[in-house]
Amino acid sequence: MQRIRKGDRVVVTAGREKGRQGVVLRVLAAHVVIENVNMVKRHTRPNPQANQPGGIVQKEAPIHASNVMLFNPATKKGDRIGIRTLENGRKVRFFKSNGEVVDA
Repeated sequence: MQRIRKGDRVVVTAGREKGRQGVVLRVLAAHVVIENVNMVKRHTRPNPQANQPGGIVQKEAPIHASNVMLFNPATKKGDRIGIRTLENGRKVRFFKSNGEVVDA
């Protein structure tokens, strides 16, 4: 089970974007792409077949998953995540600080 999923609100804990918050757009193998965080400029060539103009495009670059924490709305900070199995056999994520279940 993944600790960080698409749509989660996360806080960056390391690097030049430390302290920034955002929503996870994509989860790659060990990296995550966060909305409006770690923006890079990409110089692209025009592609007439795809009707794509050339130029400098700003887009989000991936950040390693170890450098982000899930945002806990109760404490208003980033929090560590654990995985717990319920009585019915379903696995859920929970915040380590207060034990609150993330996926209700």
